[in-house]
Amino acid sequence: MRLALISDTHLPRGTRRLPDEALERLRGADLIVHAGDLVRVEVLDELERLGPPVAAVHGNVDDGPVRARLPERLALDLAGGVRLGVIHDAGPATGRLRRLRAAFPDCRAVVFGHSHIPLLERDADGFQIFNPGSPTDRRRQPRHTMGEAVVADGAIRFALVGLD
Repeated sequence: MRLALISDTHLPRGTRRLPDEALERLRGADLIVHAGDLVRVEVLDELERLGPPVAAVHGNVDDGPVRARLPERLALDLAGGVRLGVIHDAGPATGRLRRLRAAFPDCRAVVFGHSHIPLLERDADGFQIFNPGSPTDRRRQPRHTMGEAVVADGAIRFALVGLD
């Protein structure tokens, strides 16, 4: 199972749009996961029209219609018994891995956003947290990014994808 992972798209904003490479990867996934800050419900509608199912949470800047359609957090059952948590704001960097493991005790990994800073971190037992950065709003990061994950053989493997 292939996942396309995005967060913090912050659309619409001026002429900003999802990069073509991101759209191609989103269309080719088995599941699109968005970790919040879509901003407008039209962005969710656009993602849903790409084809694969969309699992998403709302973020701190999402408007009322987005918040009405999306939860604050999700726990997804994926292939082979792998469970994936999704949340927008994972809080301060200090203690984040431990905090997310406690918040999603039945999950193998958690995808989050908010900071726009790509991150992959794991503990000694293999629990992972992953932030795909942003495909549209890199802020202080050198590149626009998204993530991909492969779920197979009871495990999940993350990869960061540079879009510039």
